[in-house]
Amino acid sequence: MPILVLLIFLFTALPAGAAVEPGEVLADPALESRARTLSKEIRCLVCQSESIDTSNADLARDLRVLVRERLKAGDSDQQVLDYLVARYGDYVLMRPPMKLKTLLLWGGPFLALFLGAGVVLYFARRERGSPGRKAVPLSAEERARLAQLLDRELRS
Repeated sequence: MPILVLLIFLFTALPAGAAVEPGEVLADPALESRARTLSKEIRCLVCQSESIDTSNADLARDLRVLVRERLKAGDSDQQVLDYLVARYGDYVLMRPPMKLKTLLLWGGPFLALFLGAGVVLYFARRERGSPGRKAVPLSAEERARLAQLLDRELRS
């Protein structure tokens, strides 16, 4: 029973979702802490919705190693981010800065929402009929056929 408790403790003590491999961890706890913080701010270019801190993709691993190498070389956090942005563009950041180049990243979801709402409204109005359309009255033949169908339906 104590082994089970120990295992539960070990698994709950580990950071959830971290993909950092033991070989990547820096010996200096302060540098490792900085590396982990930076890794959470950098987007995995393969997964795109995850940071490199949680991604298991090979490119994410390479970027984690690169971040740690730059920190060991003496780069500041901002220098590491600037290096990655220069190499991969603003999209590498989980929160890209608001500027003309990234306007589509920030406004794209809203644009898609408004376009979708416009399409829905267009087809809803089209189904209801526009004000210029008028109902055409039934011909005498159509009225007789309708009366015959209704009479038959009511009898059965």
